[in-house]
Amino acid sequence: MNPNQDHTDAALSAAHADVKAEISRTDSKSSLLLAFAGALLAGAVSVATNVTLPTEAAAVGVLGVIALAAAAGLLLRTVRPNLSGRVGMPKWATLAPGEIRADLAQDQRAEHIQALARIAVAKFGNLRRAIDLICLAGVLFGITAAIALGGAS
Repeated sequence: MNPNQDHTDAALSAAHADVKAEISRTDSKSSLLLAFAGALLAGAVSVATNVTLPTEAAAVGVLGVIALAAAAGLLLRTVRPNLSGRVGMPKWATLAPGEIRADLAQDQRAEHIQALARIAVAKFGNLRRAIDLICLAGVLFGITAAIALGGAS
């Protein structure tokens, strides 16, 4: 191998490992946020069933619950396995053992990196939108509390 080929080989291996790690980190963050959103939803349901809120506060609280539910949906979509694709494991599941050997004999890391990077970018986009919705829900719940406390005085 020449030095340029060695560098390209190392760069492909590093990029492949990096994008797989990014997907793993995104899945971990999404799982933690999903648990957090679930706890917030449980708290909101508890408040809704045990506290009588003024109509305005209840309306704003419902918007907060909707925002949290939408965030949970995005987080579920983020951690949902993506089994479509023409490279890697989804492709190998459709091949016979000999075809898998032939497929692995070719260096397809660039194709894998491209497919995995697209998955990672989609996951990060969903994660970002879910965080925005969780923040929005927090603001709406704060407004709900302010209306409820203001109405109590």
